[in-house]
Amino acid sequence: MSKNLFILRKRKGLSREAVARALEMSAMTYQRYEKDLRDPTAPTLVRLADFYGVTLDQLAGRAPLPETTDEGA
Repeated sequence: MSKNLFILRKRKGLSREAVARALEMSAMTYQRYEKDLRDPTAPTLVRLADFYGVTLDQLAGRAPLPETTDEGA
């Protein structure tokens, strides 16, 4: 999951701090999720999936991430 968090954040062109602010958590907490040093709680997993527009299975690596689009370009 940590790899997918990194990929999804980079696709959106956001910093860790920006994601953390949007999800109302500390930047250190988000960094720990992305570096696989801490596991998010179930409610946080749902918030992360919603934020990135993916399913929980995609976030967890049980299903492939969606293809990139030109949405933000």
